[in-house]
Amino acid sequence: MKLREAIARFRGQRQFHIDFIGRRRLWFLISGVAIGVSLFGLLVMGLNLGIDFEGGALLEYENRAGVTAGDVRSTMERFGRDDAIVQLIDDDTVITIRTDTLGDQRAELLGALADQAGVQVPEINVDDIGPKWGEQISRKALQGLVVFLIVVTLYITFRFEWKMAAAAIVALLHDLVITGGFFALVGREVTPETVIGILTIMGYSLYDTVVIFDKINENAESAALVARETYSGAVNISLNQVLMRSVNTSLTSLLPIGALLFLGGETLKNFAFALFVGVAVGTYSSIFVAAPVLSLLKEREPRLRQIRTRAARRGPRPVLRPVPEPAAAPEPAAAPEPVPSPEPRLETASAPAATSRPRGQRPTPRKRRKKRSRAQRKRRR
Repeated sequence: MKLREAIARFRGQRQFHIDFIGRRRLWFLISGVAIGVSLFGLLVMGLNLGIDFEGGALLEYENRAGVTAGDVRSTMERFGRDDAIVQLIDDDTVITIRTDTLGDQRAELLGALADQAGVQVPEINVDDIGPKWGEQISRKALQGLVVFLIVVTLYITFRFEWKMAAAAIVALLHDLVITGGFFALVGREVTPETVIGILTIMGYSLYDTVVIFDKINENAESAALVARETYSGAVNISLNQVLMRSVNTSLTSLLPIGALLFLGGETLKNFAFALFVGVAVGTYSSIFVAAPVLSLLKEREPRLRQIRTRAARRGPRPVLRPVPEPAAAPEPAAAPEPVPSPEPRLETASAPAATSRPRGQRPTPRKRRKKRSRAQRKRRR
C-alpha cells in the first residue's frame, strides 16, 4: 500500500474492503481467548478490592526514623494483626499499612506506630471503613450496573430492534469481563473511582456500537442492496464505511487517557487504567463482536435466509475493488490564430476575372466547337 493511499484511508477519504463477517470465526476466537484469560484472573487470582468494598483501615504516614517494613509488621503482630499489608513507597519515606478496621485498638495502635516512625499521632492519615459500609458500597455498585444494562437494552430495542439490543449487551458484557480480568491479572486495586471508570467506558462502547448500528440500519433499508449483497454483505459495507471513524475517535480518547495513566498521580492511575483498557476493548467489540453477532441473529430470519440461499446459488461475487479516481480533465487547447486573407489580385484586361464558385461544385463545361470538314475549310478560304 502506497503512503499516499494509506494516509487517504487513515483520513477516511478512501474506504477499506475487509471481509469482517466472513472472518467472524477468527474474531470470536480472539475474544474467546481473551475472555478465558480474564476469567482465569477473576476466579483464580481475584480482584484486589479496596477498603471501600471490603472494609478495613488504610494508614499512611511519614517514615522519619528510617524503620523497615519488617519492623512495622512486628508492631502490627503485637496487636494480633498478622495479615496486615505493609509497604514502603517514595524511596522508603512513606509507610502504608492496610489492615482490618481498628476498632477499640485505634488509639493504642496509632500511638505505637507514631513512636516507631518518629511522628505525631495526628500526622497519621487514617481511612477506616467498617464492613457494613463496604458491603453497602458493593451492593450499590452492582445495582447501578444492572440498572444500566436494563436501560441500555430498552433504549436500543426502542431505537432499533431487540436483536441489535442483544448484540450490544453481548459486546458490553465482553468489555466488562475483559476489563475486570485485566485488573485481576495486573493486581490493581479496585476503588469506587475504578467503578466509575468502568461505567464510563461501557457508555463509550455503547456509543460506538450505536453509531455502527445506525449505519447498518441505513444500508439495510435498501432492499436492492440486501438482495444483491445479503444482509451480511450490507453489514460488511457499513463496517468498512465507519471503520476509520471509530478508530480515529478512539485514538483521540486514548491519547489523554494514556497521559493520565503514565504521567498522572498515583490516585488517578487506577481510574485511567480502567478507561484505557475499556476504550480499547470497547472499540474492538463494537466492530468485531457486536456487528458479527447481529449478522448471525438477522440471518436466521426466513426472508434473509432465502436471500442468502439465492446468493449461494449464484456463486461468489467478484471482490469489489476501489473505484479509480477520475483523471483530471485536459486543459482546453488554445484557439488557432486566424490566418490572414490574401490581398485581392488586380485583374488585367487580357485576363478575364476568375469566377468564384462554391467549394466542391464542378466547373461549368465549355461549349465544344464543331469540327469542320476539309472541304468546308477550303470553301471558306
